[in-house]
Amino acid sequence: MDRNAVINPQAPRTAVAPAIPPAAAHLEKAVSLAVDSVANAGGPFGAVVVTRDGRVVEGNNRVTQDNDPTAHAEVTAIRRACAELGTFDLSGAVLYSSCEPCPMCLASALWARVDAVVFAADRHDAAAAGFDDAAFYDFFASRLQDLPETRAGAGLMTVRHERTPSAVAPFDAWRVLETRVDY
Repeated sequence: MDRNAVINPQAPRTAVAPAIPPAAAHLEKAVSLAVDSVANAGGPFGAVVVTRDGRVVEGNNRVTQDNDPTAHAEVTAIRRACAELGTFDLSGAVLYSSCEPCPMCLASALWARVDAVVFAADRHDAAAAGFDDAAFYDFFASRLQDLPETRAGAGLMTVRHERTPSAVAPFDAWRVLETRVDY
């Protein structure tokens, strides 16, 4: 990734997207973390950061456990990866998420300089389970539509949806949980 693209949105972009390691095992781990999170009073979201050197750092949703609206699985995984590496710069890392990251999580990945995000379930799967972030996506989309493409995020990070067979398993577990805390 062209580091100037992040600092200077008008700088020339590289034409080649970063290589993304095979996703299946990491996506399945993120989904498994999400299902486990539901079983442990957390939200149905899990994430894995694979660092440039191959370290795997996990995170699950802790919003209701920590009373922290920013403790999404992706943010938790990013925080843990940064702490483990002793840096705020995760260049070369890939973030694998059980579900399409919300705008806050995508922004966090951008600030951490993550090279790519790969997710299993999408925002529509989350909405079907009661997690409708559509207003947030719409809010940011309305503010970005008038900006030039270079300012709207093009070229900063690769984001890819790879649906897995178990993509909605966390939401299925969430729907039947009798003691869940809705948020």
